[in-house]
Amino acid sequence: MRVMLTGGAGYIGSHTAAALAARGHQVVIFDNFANAERDVPARLERLTGQKMPVIEADIRDVPAVVAALREYPVDAVIHFAALKAVGESEADPLLYYDMNIIGTIRLLQAMQQAGVARIVFSSSATVYGQPDSSPILEDFPTRVENIYGRTKLVMEDLIRDLARTGKLAAAANLRYFNPVGAHPSALIGETPRGVPNNLMPYVTQVATGARPHLNVFGNDYATPDGTGVRDYIHVVDLAEAHALALEHIVANNVSITVNLGTGEGTSVLQLVQAFETATGRKIPLVIAPRRPGDVSSYYANPALAEATFGWRAKLNVEDMCRDSWRWQASRAGINDV
Repeated sequence: MRVMLTGGAGYIGSHTAAALAARGHQVVIFDNFANAERDVPARLERLTGQKMPVIEADIRDVPAVVAALREYPVDAVIHFAALKAVGESEADPLLYYDMNIIGTIRLLQAMQQAGVARIVFSSSATVYGQPDSSPILEDFPTRVENIYGRTKLVMEDLIRDLARTGKLAAAANLRYFNPVGAHPSALIGETPRGVPNNLMPYVTQVATGARPHLNVFGNDYATPDGTGVRDYIHVVDLAEAHALALEHIVANNVSITVNLGTGEGTSVLQLVQAFETATGRKIPLVIAPRRPGDVSSYYANPALAEATFGWRAKLNVEDMCRDSWRWQASRAGINDV
C-alpha cells in the first residue's frame, strides 16, 4: 500500500514509517515540522533505503492536504499530527482544540474530497482518566480529566461517527499507554523540545548531565515501592502495531478500537533501576510531592489487539532503556554505549 502519515516526521510517526517500509509499503510524510526535526526524512532514507516524499504543510490547510492526496494517491492515512502535552493543554485550551480537533475535522474533510476512506488514528490511554482498576480494558468508562485527553476522545468520536455512517470504509483508534525507547539503529528517536514532559527522555537527559537529577513525584502510592506504576511500551513495538492494524482494517473493511501496551506495570523506581543496569549510568533522584491528577497504577490489558490483528509487545523494559540511551548518547556525542 501507499500510506500518508500526518505528523510522519515525529517520534511515533517516524518509527511507524520505518515499520511500514520494512513491510513493503510506500510512505508519504505530511508534517509542518512544528515538533519534528528536519533531518528525520533523510535519516529514514538511510534506515529504510526508501526515499519518502515529504509535504511540509498543516493539516488544517484543506487545499494543501487535498493536493497532497491527489499528487500521491494513497490507500489510507495514519493520523499522528497533534499537540500532546497535558500541562500545555490546560494552559492553552484553544490551541489544543484548534490543532487537535479542528485539525482532525479538516483532515477528514480533505480525505473525503480526495476519496480516501481508511484511517488509523493515534489516540491515547488518557481517554480513560482515573480508572477504577488496572489492567484497563477497552470497555472501561472514558472519563477524561484534562484537555489533551478530551481532544483525543473527541478525535476518536469524529472518526467513529464517520465510520458508523459509512463515510469511512474502515478506521482504527489505537489507545496507547507510555511509548518510550528508540530505533536500535539510533538513527531515529524522541527529541523533545524544552523540558521533557515524559519520564524516559528526562532520565536520559539526566544521564548525559544535561539535567542535575530526576524528580520522582510521590513515593507514597499504594504500589510495591511507593512510586507510580505505568505501562511502558517500546516505540518499535508500537510502530509495528500501527502497521498490523492498518493491514487488518484495509483487508477486512472493519473499524476497531484497541489498547496498545505490554500489559505489565513498571514503577518509576523500577524503570530507573533498569536504566542504570542497562547503561551503567547513575541517575540521581529527588523525591518531590505528588502531582495533581496522577494515579497510582495505570496499565493495559492488550489482549484485544492480539486477538484482532495478532499483535503483542515483544521488547522489554531493558530494551527500552538500552535503545533510549543509545539514541540520547548519539545526540550528545557520547561514545561509551
